[in-house]
Order: sequence, then C-alpha cells, then structure tokens
Amino acid sequence: MTRIADRPVPTRARLILEQAGVHPLLARLYAARGVATADELDTRLAALLPPDTLKGAADAARLLADAIAQNKKLLIVADYDCDGATACAVGIRALRLLGANVNRVDYLVPDRFKLGYGLSPEVVRLAAQQKPDIIVTVDNGIGSVEGVAEASRLGIATLITDHHLPGPELPAAAVIVNPNQPGCTFKSRAIAGVGVMFYVMLALRAELRSRGAFKDKPEPNLASLLDLVALGTVADVVPLDRNNRVLVAQGIARMREGRMQPGVRALFAVAGRDPRQASTFDLGFALGPRLNAAGRLADMALGIECLITDDAARAMNIATELDTLNRERRGIEAGMQAGAETFIESIDAASRASLTLFDPDWHQGVVGILAGRVKERLHRPTFAFARGENEQVKGSGRSIPGLHLRDALDLVAKRAPDLLLRFGGHAAAAGVTLLEDRLTEFEQLFEEVAAQLLSPAQLARTLETDGPLETGYLSLASAQLLRNEIWGQGFPAPMFADEFEVASQKLLKDKHLKLALRKGGARFEAIRFNCADPAPARIRAAFRIDANEYMGIESLQLVIEHFEAA
Repeated sequence: MTRIADRPVPTRARLILEQAGVHPLLARLYAARGVATADELDTRLAALLPPDTLKGAADAARLLADAIAQNKKLLIVADYDCDGATACAVGIRALRLLGANVNRVDYLVPDRFKLGYGLSPEVVRLAAQQKPDIIVTVDNGIGSVEGVAEASRLGIATLITDHHLPGPELPAAAVIVNPNQPGCTFKSRAIAGVGVMFYVMLALRAELRSRGAFKDKPEPNLASLLDLVALGTVADVVPLDRNNRVLVAQGIARMREGRMQPGVRALFAVAGRDPRQASTFDLGFALGPRLNAAGRLADMALGIECLITDDAARAMNIATELDTLNRERRGIEAGMQAGAETFIESIDAASRASLTLFDPDWHQGVVGILAGRVKERLHRPTFAFARGENEQVKGSGRSIPGLHLRDALDLVAKRAPDLLLRFGGHAAAAGVTLLEDRLTEFEQLFEEVAAQLLSPAQLARTLETDGPLETGYLSLASAQLLRNEIWGQGFPAPMFADEFEVASQKLLKDKHLKLALRKGGARFEAIRFNCADPAPARIRAAFRIDANEYMGIESLQLVIEHFEAA
C-alpha cells in the first residue's frame, strides 16, 4: 500500500528566503528541503568548497606535478559506469590542459565480467603491460589492498581517487584522495568519483601555479570540464548536497549556453534532447544510460572515447553506437523483466523484507537495472543475480530508504564469513559475488538482516510530497520555473498532492492513463504513465507539474505518480 505524506515546511526558513527575494513557490520548496538562508542557494563557482580541505588532494597534486615535470607515464584505471567514465575523461582532458605529455597519459577500463570491480592484482598485471610509472584510479580503489600491494611489488606507484566507503584496511597507496577516508574533514562526503577527480585537478593546477608553470602562458580554465562533472554526478545518483548542487548547476548552465564537450553534445543529439533546456532529468535518464550501456554490454572505453575526442564527427559516430547499445540493453531488460514477473506473481512480497532473484540466462550487465525496477514496484531491497564464471553468480542490488545496502552486506559477511567472495557499494546500490550453490543461504541471511534493520513503517511505501499547490501556481509558468532549478537525489524534484474531480479518462497505447481533471472552476490535463487502472470519480493524487510540448506549443500537464479514491 502507498501512503501520501506532506513534507513539513519550516515557516521561519520560508519567510527568510522570501524576504531575500526568492520566488515564493521556490522559497517554500527550498525550505522544505532544509535550505535555511539564501546564501545556501548560491551556485557560483566561488561557493565551492576549497580543494585544500579535501584530504590527500595537495599530496596528489605534488605527485602529479612531479610526474609531469619528469615525463612519467600516467595510467588512469577507470570504473565501468558513467561516473567512472566521466572521471576518467576529466582526468585525461585536465592533464592535457595542464601540460602533461599526451603520449604519456593513457587509460584502462578492466573487463567487468572477467576481472570484476576495482584495482585487483589481475588488473594491475594487465596495467603493467603498458609500463606506467603511476596508476591513478578514478571511482574505485579504496578497497584494493591486494591490488595496490601488487603494483608496489611491480614498482608502480598508486594514486587512489575514490568516493566509496573504505573497508577496515586502507590500501598502502602513495596517496589516497577520498572524502570518506578516516581523518578527512571535507564537508561534502557525498561527492561523486568525477567530483573527486575534478578536485584533484584543481589542486594540481594550484600546485603548478605555485611552481610558476603559467608565467608565460594562460592558465587553463578547468570550468570547461564541468559538463562532465555534472553528468557523472547526476548519473551516479549521489545526494545533491550544496557542493554537488554547485557542480551540477555550473555544468548544466554551460550545456544550456552551448559550451560542452563534443561527446556530450552528441549524446544530447542521439537522445533527442535539447541542451538549451538541459536538466538533471536529461543527464540521469537520457545521457547517463547511453554511456552506461557501453559498460553493461560492451566496453566502457567506447564511452570514454566519446567524451575525450575533440572531433565532432567521431563523437557523433560513437554516440550513435552508444545509442544502439542502449536500445539493445532495453531489449535485454524487457526479456529479463518478463522472467521476473513470474517470480513476482509467485511470492507474497508483503510478508518479506527483501527479495533475491536469479535466472541463469540473465545478462550480468543488466541485473542492476532489473533489481531497481523490482525495488520500485514492490518497495523491497532487491538483489538480482546472473550466472558468472567458475560456478559463481554475480548480483546487483538496489535498496529503499532505511537500509544501507553495503552495511547490510557487511552484516551478512560477518554472519557467514566465507559466503561472499566480493562485495561493495553504497547505501542505495551494491554488488556481490558468491558461489551459485550458496545463493539460497545468501537469500536467507539477507532476509534476516533486512527484517532486523527495517521497521514496518519503512517497509510501507510513502510518497513524500510538497502538499497542495495553490491554483494560481498550477500553470505553465510554474512548470517552467521548476524546470530551470537543480533537483536530484537527496534534493527531490517537487511533487504535490491534492484532490480533483475526474472529468474524463482514456487509455493511450493500452498502458498510459490520460485524464482531464477539475479543481474548482479550473480544468487540467493529466497523465499517469504505465497504469491501466481506471480512476474513481474523485481522486487524491500525487503529481508533478510539467511542460508538455506538442507541435512546438507548450502546455501545462500534471504527471500523476499515484492516486487513490478521495
């Protein structure tokens, strides 16, 4: 059952924001999301946290500055998702801008299906074939104790840049830059891997400046990379705290102004989106999935090449290939979804605290998306597994508020120390590898942990809304106003709740419910996607306001997320 709840609005904060000149509707929405003063809405670059507050950034800058001066070979080892790809692209592009020899900077993306996640000893030995002096990890490495040891044995220094939670032992790298490592006081622990790499490059520029590197030439403008930072940050679904909102706002502003990498422009084109109206929705649901498709079905090197090329025609060719892969991914996902439906129909989800799914024919690269779909539908932490090599299964999980997925896996590992071969991740998403014949044991232990950590209230789906929207604000102008703001994980896009009379309804394409609603003397067009259930005569609806474009004309549309009889 879904419950609609109104988000509280601190009156004092709302009034302070209004008095500072913030639009009354935005003041209400921002106050409800914890914004107390107008200063917190400052998204200028000057509002960014300084790089010298990020532990290890200055040391990393000195290491890289020395490497550039000595013409050392730098090899970036990237993760295989959008965050990793954009972080790698930021590193490659920034190092070139900052004077590194282009022939001495390269990257490597390990095969996720054969070598798994992170800087393992096997990945290090593969990297060693390129004879690097320094391995730089992006979006991975904080748990790679054995891999860093192997690099040291081979005479290769290691710089770890990551944002994932560390384990009990840190790798013995030359430098670690991670806001979540012990002793780091950086105020944005939610920064994405691409954000960490951007900060390291800012610190490197400052170090080179102190060495006089820009006395006779212009200082590179690293803000030119903020479109990549915004894309990776949104696609990795990290909470949009104030610092992340600055990074994303600056990146999106550049996109709207037409200032972006050729690859980003090409991704907008193949997705059929207009960068002049770029939004976090575009980055999270149009561009990000196309980059991720490379890591899921092929090789993320394809995505990285799209982001680092300066050739617009090549960028478009690669983006077209990424779009084709994304279509293939959607087809595979649809087939897997059909198999999952059988499982869903056979269980009583209400009696369980978690779900574990497995099919030997499922694709390893798509199980995370499937887990997310099932989690959204049934509101239960979900792991979906596919068959790997050597009698192993590889699972990807998605969680609900109240259950930190990586911590839950840690508890499972403590209760059965030899069960999990590998695991890692975040609060909302995680991955795990184990032997196929122990999958039932995992399912039982994960259920025990989830049942222990989740309360009945957390297991009930709650749609948190911003309450009723005054009729005067139910307008196209309001929809356009909200579209221009920065919303995302931890800073959710506005959703409202109110009662309406249903004047008419019809089904579109056998799956979308189109409605005409009345409130007072006003009439509104509305739609509920992927819902064939008819609406009662009077409803209480949770909805977003959107600008619907048809034949070049925009009009207000209410997008309904849930309704119930009023």
